[in-house]
Parts: sequence; structure tokens; C-alpha cells
Amino acid sequence: MSPVLHVVHPEPVPPPGDPAALDETEARRVDFVWSGVMVGSLALVFALLSVFGGVAVPVLLALTGAYAFNPLVTLMEKRGVDRTWGTSILFFAGTLLMVGAGLYLVPVFRDEAAKLPGFFQRASTQVVPQVESLLGVSLPDLVSQRTAELGEKASELLQSAGPTAARLVASFAGNTARFAATLLGLSVVPVLAFFFLQDYPRLMGRIQDLLPRRSVALVTQRFREVDEVLSAFVQGQLTVGAILSVLYAVGLSVARIDLAIAIGLIAGFGNMVPYLGTGIGVVLAVLGVLLSWQGPWQLAVVAATFIIGQLAEGFVITPRVVGEKVGLAPVAVIIAVLAFGELFGFVGILLAVPASAILKVVLSVVLQRYRRTQLYKGSVQAP
Repeated sequence: MSPVLHVVHPEPVPPPGDPAALDETEARRVDFVWSGVMVGSLALVFALLSVFGGVAVPVLLALTGAYAFNPLVTLMEKRGVDRTWGTSILFFAGTLLMVGAGLYLVPVFRDEAAKLPGFFQRASTQVVPQVESLLGVSLPDLVSQRTAELGEKASELLQSAGPTAARLVASFAGNTARFAATLLGLSVVPVLAFFFLQDYPRLMGRIQDLLPRRSVALVTQRFREVDEVLSAFVQGQLTVGAILSVLYAVGLSVARIDLAIAIGLIAGFGNMVPYLGTGIGVVLAVLGVLLSWQGPWQLAVVAATFIIGQLAEGFVITPRVVGEKVGLAPVAVIIAVLAFGELFGFVGILLAVPASAILKVVLSVVLQRYRRTQLYKGSVQAP
């Protein structure tokens, strides 16, 4: 009887480009190093913005533009359009769109801005009497005084905004070197963005070439996770903000209140910071109704506008546009905006959401690795 040979098939070995090719210890080390590099890179970016803002801001704006429009150019490239031509077409179309929008919107915004001082001036004297008339009661004198003071201060602030801005520009222009550097920085942003966008795949390829070969797939996967969170939030929220702005502006225009377009834009795009835009929009809309009172139907239209907007945003627009990929809780966005704004000013507010997206993925990776350690699971005792 011939012996029976049992052939043992070895376990398939993952290719070097697969994240599974790394054992747990090596993968943990790569993830921890990546997390440290990402946190250090964020700190370096904010440090550069603080020290070399005049140089760092244009470069950062150009990189942001290249990152935002890279998917569109990549899509054209897949359709057979050369990347240089695709970038040129995008910039040409964007320029035409901006010029057209500017020619139409600048006069509208100028007229809306001109109404603001009078809006708050009338609010200081007419809101309380209108509320008393509607409610049939007399409000305390303190309410009237505080309302008048707030309205007067807001009106004075807006009236002085133009001359103050002109003085600041004149003072800034007086420093010829600084003024020239700022103009040069702003003018170079489109040029840098064009070349960054044109060479985006090459830049990413060079960065990838610097990574250790065995960890390329895992690190690329981590960057892809950051990209999903960041792009979903930024692109999604801009789209949601635009839709809500149109919805609110149309609804408030139907209610025939002053500054309907401005209030709609504030409420719509302000929604990127959860609850802030809606809250300010509701307050301004109610003030607008009180200052242009034509009947209870105005309040009904305003209420219906914001209720429909919030329901549409929560159940239709955000789920379809943003989806579930974001994972940035509203309270986290609010805290991030407040914290980064306090630490780094206006630039910090702009970078709060991108930095939060990166830190969210870093924290998720660290927690994921921690939950796989014996420290978390506890030592397994042999029977």
C-alpha cells in the first residue's frame, strides 16, 4: 500500500502593497508614526502661518484650491482631456463665472449693505413698540433702553465701517513694502493654484515615493480616510449652504422683509457652524418682520421657511449630499471653531474644520490600535 501524502497548502502571503502584509506590531508602529507626523504637520502649518503669514497664506490657499478642484480635473482627464488643458478650461470657466457673478451680485450686496445701518436704526426705535402693540402689554423701560442702545451701537458701527475700512486701507497702503507684498501674495495665488493643480498627481506621487515600501499601502489608506472625511464635509457643507441660502432667501423675499438676500446667505452658509447660522438668521428675520409689519402672515411665512429649511437639511439635503462619511459631530465643530479661532484668529477659524477632520482620523487610528493591545483586552491566561 502506497503511503498517502498529505499536501499542506501554505497560507497565501499578502502582496507587499497590501496593508495586511504588515504584522500587527509593524502596522501599529506605522500608524503611531503616521499619527505623530500628522499632528506635527498641523503644528508646523499653524506655526508657519503665525510667523510667515505673508508667504504661507498664499501657498496654503493655492494648495487648498488645488485639492478642492483636483477631482474635477481628474474626471476630465479620465474622459480623455489632457490635464493641462483640463486645468486651463477649469480656470477659464471659473474666471468667467466669477466675473459674471461679480457683475450681478456686487450691486445687490452693495444695496443690501447700504440698508444695514437704517435697518438697525429703525430696530432701535420701532421693535419694542411693535412687540407691545402685538402682545397688548407694556414692556419694562429697561427693555426699551437696552434695545435702543443695541440698535444705536449696531447702526453706528455699520456707518463707521466704511470710513474705518478706508482709513485702514490707506494706512496699510502707506507702508509701501507691506502693501506690495500683500498684493503680490494675492495675485500669485491663482498662478500657484494652477501649477499645483496641474502637477497634483506628480506631487502626490513624489510624496508617496518617500514612504517606506512596506508601509505605502497602509499610509495611503490613512490619507484616503482623511480625504474622505475632509472632502465630504467641505464640499458637502458648501453645497448644503448654497441650497439653504437660496431656500431662505426665496422664503424671506416672499415674506417681504428687508435684507432677505443677506439674511438668507447668513443663515445658509452660517450653517457650516451648526446652529449658529440658523439662530442668527431667525433673529434677523424676526426683526425684519417687525420692521416691515404687514400682518401675521409674515411671521407664518418666516416660520415655515426655517422649519422647511431645517427639515429639508436634516432629512433630505445632508443625507443625500454629505452622507454618513463625515463623522464630525456638531458639538465638535463648534468647539473646534471656538478653540482655533481663539488661538489663531481668523485663519484658525478657516482651518478649524480641516484640522478637526485630520485629528478625528488620527484619534480613530490611535483608538483602533489601542483596542488591539493586550493592555486593553487583558492578558490571556493559559489553561
